[in-house]
Amino acid sequence: MAISTHYPVMVIGGAEDKVNGSSILTAFFQSAGGSLASIGIIPCASQEPSVVGDRYYQIFTKMGAREVQILDIRQPKECDEENWLNVLSGCTGIFMTGGDQLRLCDLMGGSEFIESVKTRVRLGNLVLAGTSAGAAIVGEKMIAGGSSGESPNQLLVDLTEGLGIFPELLVDQHFHNRNRMARLMSAIAAHPDKLGIGIDEDTCAAFDGDGTFEVLGKGTITIIDPGGLTHTNYPIVKELSPLSLHNLTVHVLSQGDRYNYQRRIVLVS
Repeated sequence: MAISTHYPVMVIGGAEDKVNGSSILTAFFQSAGGSLASIGIIPCASQEPSVVGDRYYQIFTKMGAREVQILDIRQPKECDEENWLNVLSGCTGIFMTGGDQLRLCDLMGGSEFIESVKTRVRLGNLVLAGTSAGAAIVGEKMIAGGSSGESPNQLLVDLTEGLGIFPELLVDQHFHNRNRMARLMSAIAAHPDKLGIGIDEDTCAAFDGDGTFEVLGKGTITIIDPGGLTHTNYPIVKELSPLSLHNLTVHVLSQGDRYNYQRRIVLVS
C-alpha cells in the first residue's frame, strides 16, 4: 500500500502486521518523517517492556529511521525528569505499545511528559501512534477491562480516566476479534456524551488532524454514535440487568473509509 498522507495520530486496534508489509507501521514511520524520523518507543504498558520495546526498535530501525530510542520509563516520577523530556523534544514520532492500559495511564497520567506530547501533537510537530493499550488511553474516559459474550450491562465494562488526547472518543480495541460490541455499548450507556469507536486487530484509525480519520488495515472500525439516543435504562437498572439503548447509530467502516468524528458523519468519496 502506498502511503502519501501524513497522519498526526494513529490509533491501532492491536496485533498489527509486523512482517508482511507492515502497512500500518509503515504509515506511522512515513508520517513521522521517514528516513528523517526520530522515533521514541514507549513500552511501559507491557509486562516485558524491554522485549516489546526491542521488537519495535528493530522494526523502525530496519525501515530506515534516522534515530530510534526506547523510552524505558518505569516510575511515574520519571515522566517529569528532564532527561526524558529532552529525549521527547527530539522525537518526531512517539509509539505506545500494547500491554495494560491501566499501567500506562498510572505512569503517564497528569505528567509533564504526556502534556508535552499532547501539546506537540496539537501543534503538528509530533506524530503519535498507540496500539492495543496504547489505543485505549486516547479518550477522556477509558475502558480498563471487562468481559465479552453477554448482553450489554453495567458490570460488563470497567471504566476509568484516560489520557484525553481525543476527549470526545471512547475507544475499544481487539474489537470483533474478542467480541467486544456489548462491552463498548455498555461503556457508551455509561457515557452517552462520548462517541464509541471499536477497532479490530491489524486495523487503524488514522487521524488527519481536521476532525476526520481514515481506516487503514485488514479489519473494520465500528462506530457507536449515541447522538440520537432517545432512551436508556442505565441509571435505574441493577448492575447485572440487561441495558436498553434506543436509537443508537452504528457504522461499520473498512479500509479507505473516512469518518468525521466531530460532525459524526461518514464521508463519501
